[in-house]
Amino acid sequence: MTFSTQYTLIVAAVMAGTINATAVTTATSAENASDSVSNPVVGYLRDVEVVGVKQLPNSQIEPATRLDAEAVKALGITSMRGISDVAPNFFIPDYGSRMTSSIYVRGMGARIDQPVISLNVDGIPYLNKDNYDFDMPDIDRIEVLRGTRSVLSGRNAIGGQVNIYTCSPWSRRGWRLGASYARANTARLNAGWYGRLGEKVATSVTAYGSTTDGFYRNEYDDSHCGRERQANAGWKTSWHPGGRWSLANTATYGYVKQHGYPYAAAATGRIDYNDPASYRRNSFADGLSVSFTGNRMVATSQTSVQYLNDDMVMDQDFTRADYFTLRQKRHEWAFTQDIFAKGTRKSYDWLLGAFGFAKKTHTDAPVVFKQDGIDRLILDNVNKSLPPGMQLRWDEQQMLLNSNFDTTDGGFAIYHTSTVHLGRWTLRGGLRWDIERVSMDYVGAVNTSVTMYRSLPTGVQIPLQTRPIKIDNQGSLHQTFNELLPQVFINYAPDSRWRVFGSVARGYKAGGYNTQMFSDILQQQMMEQMGMQAEYDIDAMLTYRPERNWTYEVGTGFESSDKSLSAEVLGYWMACRDQQLTIFPHGNTTGRAMTNAGRTRSIGLEASVAFRPTQALALRASYGYTDARFTKYHNGIADMEGKKLPYAPRHTLFGGARYVLPWTFAGVTPLVDVAVHAAGRIYWDDANTMEQPFYASLDASVTLQHRLGSLRLFAENITDTRYNTFYFVSIGHAFYQKANPWSIGVSISVNIGTDE
Repeated sequence: MTFSTQYTLIVAAVMAGTINATAVTTATSAENASDSVSNPVVGYLRDVEVVGVKQLPNSQIEPATRLDAEAVKALGITSMRGISDVAPNFFIPDYGSRMTSSIYVRGMGARIDQPVISLNVDGIPYLNKDNYDFDMPDIDRIEVLRGTRSVLSGRNAIGGQVNIYTCSPWSRRGWRLGASYARANTARLNAGWYGRLGEKVATSVTAYGSTTDGFYRNEYDDSHCGRERQANAGWKTSWHPGGRWSLANTATYGYVKQHGYPYAAAATGRIDYNDPASYRRNSFADGLSVSFTGNRMVATSQTSVQYLNDDMVMDQDFTRADYFTLRQKRHEWAFTQDIFAKGTRKSYDWLLGAFGFAKKTHTDAPVVFKQDGIDRLILDNVNKSLPPGMQLRWDEQQMLLNSNFDTTDGGFAIYHTSTVHLGRWTLRGGLRWDIERVSMDYVGAVNTSVTMYRSLPTGVQIPLQTRPIKIDNQGSLHQTFNELLPQVFINYAPDSRWRVFGSVARGYKAGGYNTQMFSDILQQQMMEQMGMQAEYDIDAMLTYRPERNWTYEVGTGFESSDKSLSAEVLGYWMACRDQQLTIFPHGNTTGRAMTNAGRTRSIGLEASVAFRPTQALALRASYGYTDARFTKYHNGIADMEGKKLPYAPRHTLFGGARYVLPWTFAGVTPLVDVAVHAAGRIYWDDANTMEQPFYASLDASVTLQHRLGSLRLFAENITDTRYNTFYFVSIGHAFYQKANPWSIGVSISVNIGTDE
């Protein structure tokens, strides 16, 4: 029994006056069965909805962190970012824009391009991590499957998988309304209607909107940094036409607009830059699941269409100087098709499937060099090498480095798992063959000119020669990746309380192209035309290779006979080749790039415990330890062997408690929740010269709960812990982002209608 189910049963017991044996049995069996049954929430039974969830039978024996609706509500989770630290060694820092969505697991992670965690929302696999960070008002449950999940999910599941399930229209009826307000003018509104259109069709419509001014200001114009407006809508329909068929469709639309990035100069501690910075995103996803249930098997087809349209504007130097700005506009279409079947025969379980996807992206990413950028980054380097009295000048005050890309990505995979139950032993083996091809058509252009001047003794400068600089790069690149991804899992349960398990799995992340480095490439080519030497190998910056690893795990789990105590401890060792790292190339460069470290290794420990000493009190704690280091990597300046990997915390810690006051008045039950989040130490560079020490913050809330709704008072970062969430260097200047300070707020929810 998980911590989240204990939350549910405690609330149920107090509201009903006793623990209902049927509810307990149903909750436990629902959690331990085929993973296709919706968990009961808030103590009363719901209709179950059978959907084609691509999980293995008895998947609860594998390392995972599961949260149901009550735990999600108690922790105030509205997006995947809220799971950070709750699952051990799972860390999502809150920095930059919602485009960043950086995720770090067991020392792995990257700020751009391919993620280490795959995300599925109601069975829809989200292919682009730039669309991972969005709020959802009706989360029913969350699963964080820890460890490599490449057999079922392929690329980008090298560190695990997150499954988010929204509320089923079969489990609710009527209206659900909610509102909240907190510090920094942070307000949220949500509404949802759940109903049945006859006996065979159920549907729901949800809407959500939020706004915040953010906690920091840009001193240049006193504008808000972190100001955000967000909205989304969802439509979910489930149809059981009779017989063995089941259909479900989920459509979601999301919009977000952010203003400014709270990046402060490390030298002054001030946020002070002159050019606009913003991020806007429109997204749409629709997923259709069709399932057929046979006598001993279930076959499922899952189809999705996704669209992403975003626009990022950035003052890349983040100073008052006029260096350069970037505007990246992108349109992306994606299609996925997954067909799989799973079945059971006596002591043998199997799953067989095929997956295909196609993704088409058009990106415009022009960089505008302004006067200070031209003078300090280009002309200063050129003029210091000229003879005395000679000087080169740009003929324009601004220069456009124009880049656009058309990227096509497609892949196909077949996969299979077999599970054999031999008494106390469970043996599982899996294999996936994955082939992927990515291609890019690019255009990079510069059209400008420079003039050479000679200075006379009188101070007059005479123009000698004007030289046009015209670069028109066009070309095509392509890569193909062909991978075999095996996995073996063994579980031994000497009795119903104890189990010991171990696994070996191979995972990978696809390679790609450094589109954000094309402005630097154009800059380097201009300098070469003016007789200057390039600062780095241009060809080496164009592409990066796939990342591959082997993960070895061994652990043990315990659950008491009365289900009041459960615990899990595991150790892991990962050996990684060509780990993908995000870097800011050395020198006065303008971009960032993905590169491959030669070899890295990560060893660590993950532990979690859930304890319910009384019916009124539930406790949970999780801890993750990671020692991730380079074993073979030269960054172009020095050998980094033995250095710790940047950006991933060495420790993560979470502690949570819920106490239900032992009295009820007019049907109102008071609940108190307390949570501690902690992480660190975090190194900001591969040389380990800059770091964020270990830090902890405290959250708490008091909820008055009634079957018709709830009133919740909450406080975040009560300790007002000060720490940095991000650090980087751009054109030789260091910047950091501070964490949000303390905040308090209130939320209310109203239920209009009856649950069954």
